[in-house]
This record gives sequence, C-alpha cells and structure tokens, in this order.
Amino acid sequence: MARAKKVITIHVRDDREKEEFLRELQRLRLPAFIYVHAKLNDLKINVQGTKEDIREAIRRIREIHNRVRAKLYPDRRGLYRYTIDDLLRESGASVSTPILLKTLELLGETVELREGELITSMPWEELVALTGTLGEYLSDISLQTTRQIREVILPVAVLKGIDPMEVIDLLVELGLAEWKEDKFKYELVKNKEQALEILLKHLEGEENED
Repeated sequence: MARAKKVITIHVRDDREKEEFLRELQRLRLPAFIYVHAKLNDLKINVQGTKEDIREAIRRIREIHNRVRAKLYPDRRGLYRYTIDDLLRESGASVSTPILLKTLELLGETVELREGELITSMPWEELVALTGTLGEYLSDISLQTTRQIREVILPVAVLKGIDPMEVIDLLVELGLAEWKEDKFKYELVKNKEQALEILLKHLEGEENED
C-alpha cells in the first residue's frame, strides 16, 4: 500500500485548549503515524499512512478538537457540552447519569442530556470536581443502598453539604426509606420524586428555623 502524508493546522485560543487537545490526541489509537509541531496558537499536525488511514485520522482529530472546544467554551446560551465518558474518566468516578442530572438540577444549573452528551451551564473543572465528590459519596454507601435510593441520597448530600449516611438516617426517620433485612440494603418506601420533595422540604424547614 502506498503511504501518503498530509499536514493539517489546528488553531487553538489558549494554552488550556492546547493542553487539553494534545492530551486527548495522545489517547488516540490510530494506524496512522501522527507528529505534532506546536507554534504559539497553531498546531501543525503531520499525518502519515495509507490514504484511508489519513482520512480516518483527520476525521478523529477534528472530532477531538470540536469536543475540546465544546467542553471549554460556552455557546451563546452559556452552555458547555461534555461527553459522559470524558467526564467519568477525568473524575475517576463511576456515577450514574440520573444522579448527575438530578444533582446539577438541584444546584440550579441548566442541564439536558442529548445523545449521551451532557449540556450544562457548569464549567468543566467544577463539574469534574462535583463528579469526583459524588463518586466518593457513592463508595461510602454503595453496598448498603439500592440504585433508586442513591438517586435521592447523593444529590441531596451534595446540595446540602451533609454526610450521605446522615441523609439515609433522615430518610428512615421521615418514613421515606427502610432497611430491608433480606437484601441488607436501605430502600425507598415512596417513589423517588416524592421522597426527594419531602426530604428537601424538611431540610429547608430546618434551615429556616436556624
């Protein structure tokens, strides 16, 4: 197969975008050989391989660049776009999407999910930190809770800055959850929307008394 070579230039706005892009580029596993020459805000990318390899590599490189831009810079509505996989990898946590969405919603952020992409008003670094915290909380309670109850416990623990075990105690106290001996787990007695509403009202009432 004849080998070919093509050079493309990627323009970046700042060092943050450059670093993020290069980091993503290093993760790419491609048959084409890639060499990058960085000059201020221009990255000259030399791609070598068969014509087919080069085409595929350039498509993937542009895809990465679009993803990095969507992650670092908000659109006209002030929203960023993230892939869930990027977020979980960066934060080192494996939090379910419903927990993420509910937490962002409770924190007053704009949030929507579109084809595995998270579109939200929370900037990347903050979201990575938030996901990391949710991951830590999850590991504290994952063994003694069902999936449904976690969707109430974790967003509330983050929102109110309280220990997830305290949230469990409150749910039990308010008659919204109970310990199931046969499963060795806490589970909700009411549906999660109701449980969440009652729990938040209770916590806000406590805050108002202070």
